Amino acid sequence: MMGKKNVRLSGSGFVLCVILSPGCGQAPSFDIIGSFFPAWLVCLVVGLLLTVATYWLFLRARVVLALPVLSYPSLIVLFTLALWLAFFR
Repeated sequence: MMGKKNVRLSGSGFVLCVILSPGCGQAPSFDIIGSFFPAWLVCLVVGLLLTVATYWLFLRARVVLALPVLSYPSLIVLFTLALWLAFFR
């Protein structure tokens, strides 16, 4: 018969468990037609729609961007992260 081994966490092991325990919480998600989508994906889609609206406003105001190849992806990231910070942090 095998004896039971005593398992003890060292100080650093305990600290590591405490630091990693918030990762065990449930991730923010949305139930859309029976499927769960992560909140960051919803923020990305809304950020994309806001960027399209901004593009339309720039066209109406006749604003010419020097580097639209960099400007519009940067706007998508800006809107996505701003939405994430506003609603989930």
